[in-house]
Amino acid sequence: SLLRVIHMQGVQPFFDVYAQCHEEVEHLWTCVCAANKDVSEDCRSCLECSRDNGCLSCPGKLFLFLRREGMWHHGSCLHSCPAGYYGVRGQDMNRCMKCKAANCERCFSKDFCTKCKRSFQLFKGKCLRSCPDGTFPHLTDCIEGCHPGPWGEWTSCEHKGLTCGFRWGRQSRTRALHKSSSEER
Repeated sequence: SLLRVIHMQGVQPFFDVYAQCHEEVEHLWTCVCAANKDVSEDCRSCLECSRDNGCLSCPGKLFLFLRREGMWHHGSCLHSCPAGYYGVRGQDMNRCMKCKAANCERCFSKDFCTKCKRSFQLFKGKCLRSCPDGTFPHLTDCIEGCHPGPWGEWTSCEHKGLTCGFRWGRQSRTRALHKSSSEER
């Protein structure tokens, strides 16, 4: 028999006897509603659902997230994928897929991380224990450093604001800092 499942955040939702709700994680509730009962508009989260496997398909804008429970998979329809997963939009269904990047907490695609696990630094979509040469840690990322450009010309010799001979004054020259480009490495 088909059921409808909804997932809600916050306090325990109230439904009548046709729905059973349980808290999976703190403040995240799953409610199973009998499909032939008009319990609530919220019961439309799944397009199709089974008692053993949860959601089997989701409406167009939601992502199907399959959570493993022993030998079973339990489906949920979510607005965004949880930590460790990224969303893939497809013609028939949107799915949450597991990040494959090592030490990654959030990712944009299978191998491109956007947030690393604690004690790792993010650099170009990868999570590293320490930043590579030419970069330095800033918060949770590795920032590419700058490199000095060529030296400019020497200034005239000066002493106490006046132009002087080459022996007793001071000369200076400067050079600008440029952000490293990928061709220079």
